[in-house]
Amino acid sequence: MVGYDPRAEGPVLSTTEIAAAGSVAGMVTRAMISPLDLIKIRFQLQIEKLSVQNPRAKYHGIWQGCRCIFTEEGLPAFWKGHLPAQLLSVTFGAVQFVSFEMLTEFVHTSTPYDSRNAAVHFVCGGLAACTASLACQPLDTLRTRFAAQGEPKVYRNLRHAVATMYRTEGPLTFYRGLTPTAIAVFPYAGLQFFFYNIFKQVYLWAFPADPDTKGNIRNLVSGSCAGVLSKTITYPFDLFKKRLQVGGFEQARTPFGQVRSYQGFLDCIVKIGQDEGARGYFKGLSPSLLKAAVSTGFTLFCYEFFCNTLLSLKESTETGD
Repeated sequence: MVGYDPRAEGPVLSTTEIAAAGSVAGMVTRAMISPLDLIKIRFQLQIEKLSVQNPRAKYHGIWQGCRCIFTEEGLPAFWKGHLPAQLLSVTFGAVQFVSFEMLTEFVHTSTPYDSRNAAVHFVCGGLAACTASLACQPLDTLRTRFAAQGEPKVYRNLRHAVATMYRTEGPLTFYRGLTPTAIAVFPYAGLQFFFYNIFKQVYLWAFPADPDTKGNIRNLVSGSCAGVLSKTITYPFDLFKKRLQVGGFEQARTPFGQVRSYQGFLDCIVKIGQDEGARGYFKGLSPSLLKAAVSTGFTLFCYEFFCNTLLSLKESTETGD
């Protein structure tokens, strides 16, 4: 169901219905992964080595990080920035899946390539994600700022954050980290759709009886594996983006340890390498992979589920008429 299928028979979904399915899939998944996302961001922003042997490190492991955040900030802290994160997920899901369906249909109608091919899904998935990222970058920056702040809070709510950032840092601050985002999102999302296509085919080869079912388990497993692989390959760019997004926000980071300022994308890469070594580029990888498995798996699973549900409703309506 992900991508245009020229062999599909019966009713087709409209652009509005595809956008709705993508938005709901993003919303459901975001509510599940917010705690993992917050822990990942905290790890990514920590300058000190993530090790129990480093006494200066505030966080040195997933469970220790969870206990520390819960003790110091309470249970609601795991959903800090949830409103901008939900707006981000809903908007990103709608734009990405609508763009992907339109691009794969364009490939089928205007080129000799098969719209169901994994390589086509890689290109179309990357382009769709670039479109969605450009539209959602301000929300991503806001989400990162909320997740990065401790107690007492610098931003009281979303409105206060937008007004403060605009007044003190200017409108371009909402697009901090856009360069690594633009560089990373194409291969990351492209690989997600590419591996999802491949793993679904592998699953069908391993379990040939599955085509007679809706394939919900197949979609979930394939999506999770695709998320882990694509995130591992492109992870450092996500870390660069997070470091750049909190530029100008240093006062809220001081309770967490050392603070660094970067003059741009290349300066960020060089300084992390100098100060933290090669392993610094992969800080927060463990919670990020857990998040990627849950996020990608459930996003694609939910999207296909809601699309199939909408198609079933349309079929029953047409039959009833």
